[in-house]
Amino acid sequence: MSRVTKIKHVLKEQEADEFDVPKENQQIVRIVASRGNNLHEVETAQTGEERFLVSMPVKFRKNVWIKRGDFVLVEPIEEGNKVKAEICRILTPEHIKVFEKEGVWPRKFSKKRDLEEDLDEDGLFRNTNRKFVAQSSDDDDEDEDEDDDCEEDDDDEDHEEGETGADRQ
Repeated sequence: MSRVTKIKHVLKEQEADEFDVPKENQQIVRIVASRGNNLHEVETAQTGEERFLVSMPVKFRKNVWIKRGDFVLVEPIEEGNKVKAEICRILTPEHIKVFEKEGVWPRKFSKKRDLEEDLDEDGLFRNTNRKFVAQSSDDDDEDEDEDDDCEEDDDDEDHEEGETGADRQ
């Protein structure tokens, strides 16, 4: 089989409308980093945040590319200590939608969960570039009163300066 024909078959298989729910020995994981030699570091959705290496099968190599943040379906393998699983399917956004509807998508990987964490108590998006400082409503009232007092003091100083300037002329 020529290389072009092989690529066509692999891509056709990936685009197939097979939205089968993961089997009991399969697991949904997120790609964390590429480690070279067709190995990728992944994280699981479990609370311990287990990270391990997965290998890309020969049929995907040089035909399909994955990057950090992509989701894949993996099956555990027996051989080796570091490489614990092999990629069996690269998940597309359509797969993710179907898995969420079926209720098999891990809550940790849910976009809705990420958005909920970014909201503050008023339901607004929190600016991650700024340090979060909680203030009570009583502090706000006192700050406004102090600002008013400062403005009045500034006006008094301006009048005094104006008088001294007129006396000099």
